[in-house]
Parts: sequence; C-alpha cells; structure tokens
Amino acid sequence: MACAARRALTVVAVLPLLALAACGYGSQAKEDDTVKVVAGAPKTDGLDAVRIGYFGNVTHATALVGNRKGFFQKALGGTEARYAVFNAGPSEIEALNSGSIDIGWIGPSPAVNGYVRSGGKNLRIVGGSASGGVKLVVNPEKITSVADVEGKRIATPQLGNTQDVAFLHWAAEQGWQVDAQSGRGDVTVVRSDNKVTPDAFRTGSVDGAWVPEPTASRLVAEGGEVLVDEADLWPDKKFVITNIVVSQEFLKEHPKAVETVLRASVETNRWIEAHPEAAKAAANEQLAADSGKALPAGVLDPAWESLHVTDDPLAATLDVQARHAVRAGLLEDTDLKGIYDLTLLDKVLAAEGEPAVDDAGLGVE
Repeated sequence: MACAARRALTVVAVLPLLALAACGYGSQAKEDDTVKVVAGAPKTDGLDAVRIGYFGNVTHATALVGNRKGFFQKALGGTEARYAVFNAGPSEIEALNSGSIDIGWIGPSPAVNGYVRSGGKNLRIVGGSASGGVKLVVNPEKITSVADVEGKRIATPQLGNTQDVAFLHWAAEQGWQVDAQSGRGDVTVVRSDNKVTPDAFRTGSVDGAWVPEPTASRLVAEGGEVLVDEADLWPDKKFVITNIVVSQEFLKEHPKAVETVLRASVETNRWIEAHPEAAKAAANEQLAADSGKALPAGVLDPAWESLHVTDDPLAATLDVQARHAVRAGLLEDTDLKGIYDLTLLDKVLAAEGEPAVDDAGLGVE
C-alpha cells in the first residue's frame, strides 16, 4: 500500500502502526499496553479499529491519560483503539488527510492551517482538550524585563505553529518589527524543534523561547526564568492549546465512533480533575512508553500545574489566534465558518448534565 494513497475506511483493521511510521507520519507509535480489546465484545460502528493521533507533550494530557488508563479502549469495546504519536502538527494533518488516522489531538494553528488550505474540506474540530501550558522562558543573565527581549534571539517550535504566531503577535504589541517568514527584525525568531531547544538555550544559541510544556519547564530547570505566562495575556487566563479534530469523511460515515471517543475524552478529563496526582503519573508513564524516557519531577510538576484540561474548545480564542496569524503574514484567509461541529460533544455533555459549549459562530450550518 503506497504511503500517499488514501486508506479506505473499510480496511482500517489491517493498517499497522509500523505503516504509519514508514510513511513518516508518527514516531514511537504504540498500542495501549494496559487495556486490550475484549474478544467477542460489540464493535463500535462496526469498525475493527479507530486510529487516534496525539503529540508526546504534556499539553496532550487527555490523550496521554486516556491511552494509558484505557479510557478510549474501554469505551470502544470490541473496536481497537490504535495510537500514533506525532512530533509536529503538519505531519498529523497529513496523516488525517491521507486517512492514516481518523481522529487526533492537535494545536489550534495546525488545525486552522489545515482547514483553510483545504478550502474547509479536510477536518472538523469536534471538541476541546486543554488550555494554558505556554510560557516565554529567558536567560536571566541577558533578559530581566520585557524591554530586554528586543535584539535577542528567541526560539519558537516551528514557523507558523501556535507558539510562533503567539510570539510574533506579542512582539508586534511591544512595537517591534519582525519579518514573519525569515524571523529577522527587532527580535530574531529562531525556529527550533522543542527537542533541541533546551540544548540551544544551554549553549547560548538562543536567549529565550516561547514554548509549550514540558519544554518551558525544561528550560527553567536549565536556569531559565519565566518572563511571560501566555495565560496572563488572555481573558480569564483561558486559551486553547489543544483541540480534538476528526476527518470530515470519518465524521460523516462513523458518527457513533466519534461520539464514543468524545465520551471517553470527557470521562478522562473528569478523572484527571478528580485524581490530579494519579493522572500526572499516568501521563508520565505514557510519555515514557512513547519516547523511552519519563520526565523528571522537577520538569513534570510545574508543567502539569500550568495546564488545564477542558472539554470546551474555547472557540473564540481560536478565532483570535487565527486573526493574529493573518496580521503576522502567516495566513491569508480567516474564513473559519464550519471548522467546528460540536453537535456530538454537546450530546455527550448533555448526558452528563453539563451545558453546551460555544462555537463562536464558526460551527457547521
């Protein structure tokens, strides 16, 4: 089967995780090793498997804990929950577009970019997952105030990613001019993978970084100090950092499976809120299973504290982030009408006695 070929939904059961890695989509993809499919149990929507993608970041805590504690597998019954772990949003969007995954946890900018560039045809945001967990960490020997950031080298994870857009907007608010594409200007933006940013910070190649957790806490462990917590820049300190997206084709053909995953996500978030220490440990166990290395307590604890799980996709903040990307010159179009379909989430929440969530006027008609 060619990597570029679209996978038919009818053959979902035979797509191994190794095929995902071979196509360059995921990394360290693993199946749930704690809860298995129960032989003879009913299959959800008649599917042999539902393929779920997420990042190996603390900001994807719902997916990490839901995988580790088996919430998704228990909800899906006789349908196997298969997992693929991604390093960046574009690769996950590519996998969603090709049909290599069905549903995934992803940041707002990749979701917006994927939706706009496909003319609104490739995905829907069907739920929220997390808010917060993003900070500007700086070298205190070089930067002690906001004004000191001018003229310095600041890392962001990727050109046009969620944190890159946030930093460029913040820099513009300080009156600094930066060319978005090159990163050159009154501040130099260095696009650096989160895996290598701590080394760059340690060696002095960058003076700070606007990054998500746990990278922010890694930099603090290296002697950095938090200059800006992005949550402080938003009303009520809430802004979307992780959404749940699904391919439109899968949503249309298998709404029951999507509803089941959303129900498991809501259940996972409730469990995380009720058992924060156990949830933190479960997330770290899954990070270790996916990457081969757990986070030390000095990194995990502050990272976990700054993150808030939520079922609400915080749609109004995504709209604002998209407009920030346009102003930065990284996005041409902000017509996001139809990017949300929260029908199934609202159904799940209603069954839990919870109110419906707002799509900020960006839902399907």
